[in-house]
Amino acid sequence: MKNSLPILLLKSLLILPNQEVKLELNNDLSKNVVLFSAENYHNELLVISPKDQMEEMPEVSDLPTVAVVCKVKSKIELPSGNLRVTLRGLFRVTIKNLKNTKNEALICNYKKLEIPEYTEIEALATKKKLKEMITSYVKNDSSISNSILNVIKEIEDLNKLTDVIAAFLPIPFLKKLEYIEQMNPVIRGQKLMEELKIELEIQDLEAQLEEKIQTGLEENQKEFILKEKLKAIQEELGSQNEKELEIQNYSQKLEAGNFDTQIKKKIKSEIKKFEYTNEMSPELSNIRNYLDWMFNLPWNTSSPDEKHLKNIIKALDKSHYGMAEAKNKIIEYIAAKNRNPEIIAPILCFVGPAGVGKTSLAQSIALGLNKKFYKISVGGLNDSSVLNGHRRTYLGANPGKIIEALKRCGTNNPVILIDEVDKMVKDYKGDPSSVLLDILDKNQNKFFIDHYIEEEFDLSKILFILTANHVENIPVELFDRLEIVYLSSYTILEKIEIAKRYLLPEIYQNHLIESKNIKFSDAILKKIILSYTKEAGVRELERTLTSIIRKLIVLDELENVKLTTEKLLSLLGEEKYESETLERTNFPGKVNALAVTTLGGRVMPIEVVFYEGTGNVKMTGLLEQMMTESVNVALSYLMANKEDYGISHTFFKKKDLHLHFLDASIKKDGPSAGISITTAMISLIKNKPISPKYAMTGEMTLKGEVKKIGGLKEKLISALNEKVETVFIPKENQNELNLIPKEVKEKLQIIEVEEYKEIYNYLFK
Repeated sequence: MKNSLPILLLKSLLILPNQEVKLELNNDLSKNVVLFSAENYHNELLVISPKDQMEEMPEVSDLPTVAVVCKVKSKIELPSGNLRVTLRGLFRVTIKNLKNTKNEALICNYKKLEIPEYTEIEALATKKKLKEMITSYVKNDSSISNSILNVIKEIEDLNKLTDVIAAFLPIPFLKKLEYIEQMNPVIRGQKLMEELKIELEIQDLEAQLEEKIQTGLEENQKEFILKEKLKAIQEELGSQNEKELEIQNYSQKLEAGNFDTQIKKKIKSEIKKFEYTNEMSPELSNIRNYLDWMFNLPWNTSSPDEKHLKNIIKALDKSHYGMAEAKNKIIEYIAAKNRNPEIIAPILCFVGPAGVGKTSLAQSIALGLNKKFYKISVGGLNDSSVLNGHRRTYLGANPGKIIEALKRCGTNNPVILIDEVDKMVKDYKGDPSSVLLDILDKNQNKFFIDHYIEEEFDLSKILFILTANHVENIPVELFDRLEIVYLSSYTILEKIEIAKRYLLPEIYQNHLIESKNIKFSDAILKKIILSYTKEAGVRELERTLTSIIRKLIVLDELENVKLTTEKLLSLLGEEKYESETLERTNFPGKVNALAVTTLGGRVMPIEVVFYEGTGNVKMTGLLEQMMTESVNVALSYLMANKEDYGISHTFFKKKDLHLHFLDASIKKDGPSAGISITTAMISLIKNKPISPKYAMTGEMTLKGEVKKIGGLKEKLISALNEKVETVFIPKENQNELNLIPKEVKEKLQIIEVEEYKEIYNYLFK
């Protein structure tokens, strides 16, 4: 609507024309106003500040009659949920006719205010005097940058000049509100001169106070000299204070410690600074903290490495079942490092769903190598200072996580696990992935400098291990330096073995129960896995088994207990999960797709309906960009090949299409649903249902070629768990079948396809 804008209410803050302000909005109404402005008003809005700043819900009468039209120059959604915006004031307007919109935003009409006429002589005299006074004000205050003078010097328009100076000066809120409502720039200039006169007088008073303080400092210097003389007398008498004892202690540590020349020089310098710093100075505690860090870091302290590969293999097998490929890669990596410790090898990175044992595998490696272990989680990290420390000039500064890990471990060659590298965030606070690159790269980390320590520390002896859930989310700059080790989902048989070999013995031990008194058969363990857990790893399985034992303890049933299906129901209640794939009613337009989530593989049904319309497409199910593109590719493929599939020329023009991906609470992305989407549409068009015993995964091109996908093992395991019997996969994934567990390949019919027509001929002819 012409000459109408949404209103953004700001308390205790006024924005003037030609002023640019950054804000962080934390309430829904203000965020809605900004988004509403972007959608309907070209990012323009009215900024109004209520006169009564304490009023929570101001009335219309509390609002000033003059406001400022502002432009939203930028907006950023923060991880905290707040919205950071940059606003620039444009011009003054008078407001009227306020009304509410559906989203509770206030909209009002406005009229742009015209500047009253004034003489050129008045303007010149006002500009000259204002520039003189502001120059004196800036030069008398050393905390203000002189750059403001360069800006003011270039401004010739009195209207703009008064706005810029008013935004710069510390004018009280109500006075600034009056200033906004004043349209005559000459009058505004006169008011500013009055404010500047007051500020200049304050500066003069502060200068006088500064002189008095300086005199006091000279007295303190005299006191310092007297204290030094007293110290000399105390030394002669054989008495010392606590600070002197600390200095002696530091000096002894320096002589006894194993430090390089440069580090020794740095510590000696800090001890000297500590000695001459006044005991009443807050700087003393900062120096003490720094010296403690320097003395406690393992500059040249290493732990002996385990060289026998058999012991390392034994440690891995003791804590983890299966994982032959992952264990082999780890052994090969360690063997190469043992042969040549200086070798520049890629950094190990374990990739897999949550709960498959990435962290515990890293702990087992540390145990096998007889090294200290430390874990650093970088999930959601957006501040690089967490890794490389804060500079000592900041209040409460400390070293980063890497230096902290070395201090806690007490050696310079521990195993450090950097967890969830695929969840780091790059924003205005920094780029932690770039800092991590300096930490991990063997060509650079020999000379790593933490901002707090300010001296080089050699990180090349550390065995870094990374973990991630999704390989595609690992920062590109890190990826080419990593040795990717995939830890995929466990099969049901693997979970049963893990429960018997690792989980149950540990649970029995923790609860002081003899294993012979409580019997879990393979059939019961399988029932627990299928009916009470749904995960790629075994965390939920461990929690469920622990819950069973605790309930038995409460019931005091700990002698000769044999668990049955009925007993499980009484202990755990109704089944949490059931296989839905084969039990649901099937109908045309529904097909089972295979996907990979953070919980491992999943069977995700796709439903399609056509109804009378004009060719529109609707998609639901929390889809990401790549998934919507797969829908468009499938639709274009069918439209381009209507004759081959017996579809009329006008079908897509007269019908609207709605695709729904079930499990709507899970985000879905990736190209591997292409053949499933196509099959669902053909099933509905031909009115032929597809048996839920079928499932499929594959990326599809516009020409109907079926391309390679990722996560094949997880997808096939999930298909088997959901009682699927036949799975269509891309032929390009043929080589990966060697890595699929034998039990999965024996129970599934796996059909490899190169073109979509092979699936069509199999299902529809």
